[in-house]
Amino acid sequence: MKKITIRSLCLVVAGLMLASIGQAAHHASQGKSGSVELSSSGSLAFGPNGVLFVADQKAARILAIQTGDTKKSSSSATYKIKDVDAKVAAALGTSPDQILISDVAVNPASRNVYLSVSRGKGADAQAVILTVNSGGDIALFDLSDVQYSEAKIPNAPEDKITGQGRRAANNRMSVVTDMAYVNEQLVVAGLSNEEFASTLRAIPYPFKKVNAGASIEIYHGNHGKYETHSPVRSFVPFDIGGDVHVVAAYTCTPLVTFPLSSLQPKAHVMGKTIAELGNRNRPLDMIVYSKAGSQYLLMANSARGIMKVEAMKLDSFDGIVAKVPNQQIAGVPYKTIDDWTGIMQLDLLDPENALVLQQNEGGSMNLLSIGLP
Repeated sequence: MKKITIRSLCLVVAGLMLASIGQAAHHASQGKSGSVELSSSGSLAFGPNGVLFVADQKAARILAIQTGDTKKSSSSATYKIKDVDAKVAAALGTSPDQILISDVAVNPASRNVYLSVSRGKGADAQAVILTVNSGGDIALFDLSDVQYSEAKIPNAPEDKITGQGRRAANNRMSVVTDMAYVNEQLVVAGLSNEEFASTLRAIPYPFKKVNAGASIEIYHGNHGKYETHSPVRSFVPFDIGGDVHVVAAYTCTPLVTFPLSSLQPKAHVMGKTIAELGNRNRPLDMIVYSKAGSQYLLMANSARGIMKVEAMKLDSFDGIVAKVPNQQIAGVPYKTIDDWTGIMQLDLLDPENALVLQQNEGGSMNLLSIGLP
């Protein structure tokens, strides 16, 4: 056996360090510098070191922007900003009825909040990103000189309105419905222009090339049929049985799991429907958190309030493969958090608190931190 000397060991370690530094430099050099113009601003998500992912649906792309916002305050952040919509409108020189807050995301590196906002309505709407700190300061996130890279989505739906009446929709605006970063990948839910339109993509980051994604199929118990065209509305990555899964919620309201490893290019993946949580309802946002030795999913809904799901044993529930009668609920049980009302968006602020965008009965909005239930 060859004898390993101290000198040779030092050379090996030095080589590994240089390789690591080289790889880090390569990752840091990904993308380009310059001005970013958003055609639209939809879902937001954060990656490592303050990287902000922004879905620009009209341009069928995802931007990865280096925010440089990585300094965490020494004190815990607390948010209590009433009428935040009016304050956002004032910062943009308009009225609250002329803005739409599409998403809210907490930067885990700093605990500052980022808002995805449209100023104006229709074809002339201006897409912007705003930042909010716990002191209530609202500022435009300057996109005129940033480090960024982009992932172009290759099979996006055409940018046009189809259907009539209440079914009229522009599917391009659902090319990205939600995003989350996990295991050096950006997982993206949305629609494609493929025959089976509902799609999940696992895009390696730093971005190189975006694949066509996996088409996904679910059994919708309330409808009593298999479906491939309705997009995932909200999801979280979650460990089930030692493997990372996507736990996804759909309109009207199936809860479905997909192994992350199954989301291969051009694959057709059948999800496991673990719950039917009620009809005439649309999931708005989801987070996962730990408390008192257990883990929970927390989901905001358009019509059914905040649902809290005990998530430690999701793998113990059988998949729903038969019609759930009379629009009942079935599968994984949940608890409604009655005192959380009007929640439109939520994110995890820290291990003990959620950050929520709350709509009041009169229509105004508050940005609040609330203790996790």
